[in-house]
Amino acid sequence: MAFTQKQIDKFNRQKYITELEKVSKNIFRMLRDEKVDSKDFVLKFEQLKKKFDERVEIHLDSEYHQQLKAYIVRLYQATCLNEAFTDKVFDDIRDAEMSNLNRLQKLKNGTSYKKDKHKARHQNEDWG
Repeated sequence: MAFTQKQIDKFNRQKYITELEKVSKNIFRMLRDEKVDSKDFVLKFEQLKKKFDERVEIHLDSEYHQQLKAYIVRLYQATCLNEAFTDKVFDDIRDAEMSNLNRLQKLKNGTSYKKDKHKARHQNEDWG
């Protein structure tokens, strides 16, 4: 059975986004784990980035996905491509980078909590 170009594009898009989110989850896991040192972080991050770069690059519509990709590229340049990246630097940036990832997750989840049409209904509920 032959697939249409639209189906192929959708499949590639889903795989690209899945890989992007996989990289971010692994980064967060490594940042959270106190046993991970800078060498382990760089080694794993390079593996993840290499696998991500093998995917066909697609246009990202969502602001969350655009910022997530920019974050990953920025962090890769600041860590893996930085010769002066040591355990001390890694420990210094650990909390800040976890905060940045949390902000990105809030951006992702911000649309899923309440829609505008439901907010008006709950706004006046406690008025007796």
